Amino acid sequence: MATLFIGQTKVFLPETDSTNSYAIELLKNVNAIEGTVVHTNKQTQGKGQRGNGWIAEPEQNATLSIILRPDFLSSKKAFYLSKITALALHDVLTEILNDSQFDIKIKWPNDILVNRKKIAGVLIENSILNDSLQWCVVGIGLNINQEDFGALKQATSIRLLNKKTCNVESVIDTLFMHFEKWYLRLKRSEFAVIDETYLTHLFGTKALNTFEKDGKQFRATVKGVNETGLLLLETESKEIRTFDVKDVTFIYPASA
Repeated sequence: MATLFIGQTKVFLPETDSTNSYAIELLKNVNAIEGTVVHTNKQTQGKGQRGNGWIAEPEQNATLSIILRPDFLSSKKAFYLSKITALALHDVLTEILNDSQFDIKIKWPNDILVNRKKIAGVLIENSILNDSLQWCVVGIGLNINQEDFGALKQATSIRLLNKKTCNVESVIDTLFMHFEKWYLRLKRSEFAVIDETYLTHLFGTKALNTFEKDGKQFRATVKGVNETGLLLLETESKEIRTFDVKDVTFIYPASA
C-alpha cells in the first residue's frame, strides 16, 4: 500500500460495537501511533451524527476509524479534519465511479451523496489540550457492496451504482491514499486549497434548498462553511445566516 503512515498499522476486529469507541480506548491505554486504523467486518453499534446509528451489512462495506495526532491544528480549526475526510471520500468515489454519470457531493457537515443518496458518513471525535488537538479519531462508514438498506430509501452503495462487486480491501487502500494526501496538505497549512475544493463539491450551492429549524421550514442557498464548521446560508430575503449542526436540518428532496 502506497502510504507513508495511514493504515500502515492496523487493528482488525472480526466484530465490535464501534470502531471509534475501540480506537478511543486504545488511545487511553496504549501509545497508538498516528495513522493506526481500527477496522471491522461487523459493527454492531456504529455511531453517526446527531446520535444516529450507522447500519452496515457485515463484510460488505468499509467500517473503520483512523487515529491521528494533529497537534499542529488549533481547536478552532478542528472542522478542517471533517473537510479533508470528506474530500478524501469524494476523491475515492470519483476514481471508482464515472463522475460524468454520477453527481458526487459533500453534504454538510460530512456526509457524501451520490445522486442525492447517502453513500458515506463520517464521525470525528477529538481530545483538546491547551487549545490544540491532542488526538483525533476519524470514523468512516462507506457503503461498498451492500444492496439492501431496508427502510433507508436515501442510501446507496458503489455496488448499486456501478452494477458490479468491488474488492473491499482495494477500496479501503485507495481511501487511505487519498486521506493521507489531504492530511499532509492540512499539515502544510494549505487551508485555501482545502476550502476552495470543499466548496466546489459542497451540496446545495446551486439553488434554493429546504431546511428546518425549531420545527419551522425555510428556503435558503448554501454559501459555504466557516472556519469553525458553521453552515452559511443565504435566505430568500438575501440574509446570510450561520447554523450549527444541532440547529438546522436539510429536508429532502432538495435541489443540488
